Amino acid sequence: MKHLQRTLPALVLLLGLFAATTALALEVGSTAPDFTLKSRSGENIKLSELRGEVVMVNFWASWCAPCRQEMPLLEELHDRYADLGFTLLGVNVEEDSNAALDLLKEIPVTFPILFDSRNDVSRLYNVVAMPTTVILDRDGAVRYVHKGYLPGYEDEYRKQIKELIRE
Repeated sequence: MKHLQRTLPALVLLLGLFAATTALALEVGSTAPDFTLKSRSGENIKLSELRGEVVMVNFWASWCAPCRQEMPLLEELHDRYADLGFTLLGVNVEEDSNAALDLLKEIPVTFPILFDSRNDVSRLYNVVAMPTTVILDRDGAVRYVHKGYLPGYEDEYRKQIKELIRE
């Protein structure tokens, strides 16, 4: 009984958090929440200003092994489709951007890297897994959401990007 008394408050808290994150879940077909974040080049990038482009928003962290594995593959997607109306935004979710900048020295990329150090955008997009990738159509609607990364996901990304570019 004592075990239940100690466990019950934690369980109630977890259920409350689950309900809150479920309520905030990003729905396919909904308009992507707008945001503005500072990029590593120092400029502010506002998502709504990218309307007309197919946009991939990839939330990542330097401590995330799948993120590290995925980063060069994202660079390939960026290189391949950038001239066809595709923009890739890498959103780093760490409080201290120095770890991200160090990783980018090891794994250089040319697509915009944005910093969500207060996790405002991560919460807005209900990011609960690293990495999380959201693909938007040219009208800014959420079309695909991928939580996590396993080798081969990039094939699915490629297929989805090509489909949206053709629309």
